[in-house]
Amino acid sequence: VKIMYNHFNYISMKKARLIADDVYEIIIKNAARLDSEIIYDRDFDYDYFGFKTLERSYLLKVQEEVVERPQHMLMRVSVGIHKDDIESAVKTYHLMSQRWFTHASPTLFNAGTPRPQLSSCFLVCMKEGSVEGIFDTLKECGVISESAGGIGVSVHNISAADIVPKLGIFNATARGVDQGGKRKGAYAVYLEPWHADIFEFLELKLNHGKV
Repeated sequence: VKIMYNHFNYISMKKARLIADDVYEIIIKNAARLDSEIIYDRDFDYDYFGFKTLERSYLLKVQEEVVERPQHMLMRVSVGIHKDDIESAVKTYHLMSQRWFTHASPTLFNAGTPRPQLSSCFLVCMKEGSVEGIFDTLKECGVISESAGGIGVSVHNISAADIVPKLGIFNATARGVDQGGKRKGAYAVYLEPWHADIFEFLELKLNHGKV
C-alpha cells in the first residue's frame, strides 16, 4: 500500500497517489489486523479469464505494473467504504472474497482512492438547447465518464433539426473520454416521442445511422 500511496507521475512530475490520505492512515493504523484477515489462497478461486479481467481493468498499477493482488483490491474496497469501522470492513472483505456478492465496477475501481466515485449510473438532463447549455452538459458528462460512471442523458430540449449533429459531439466525447482509463465511455441518449426529430433520432440505431 505504501507503493501506491507514494506513487509519483514522472510525466507530470507530480505526486499521483493511488490511495486516499484518510484510507492510507486507517490501513497503516490497522495493518496487523487487516493483514491477518487476508486469505491469499482465495486468489486462486478465479479462473484465468476472471484473473486477466482483474489484471487489465481493476487492479491498481504503478508505472504500468500491477501492484495489487485480488485480495488487496477487495480489502481496499472494504476499507474505502467502511473507513474506521474495521469490523464492518473485515466482514465485507470476507463476503466479497468468498464471492457472496460484489460491488459495481466503479466501486471496485475507485473505492479507497483519492477519487472515490462509487456510482455506476447517472441521469443527466440537457441544461438548455443553447450552445452554452449543450457544452455545459457535455462537460458534466465528460467528468462523470472520467470517473467510470455510465450516463443516461435526456436531449428533448435541443431544438428541431439540431439533434443529429449535436449528438455527434456527445458520441465523440463518449469515445474520447473513457471511464477512468478502464473501459470505453457509455452514454444512453433519450428523446421524448413528441420531438420533431424523433424519426431521425430512431434511425441512428440503424447501421447506416449518421452518428
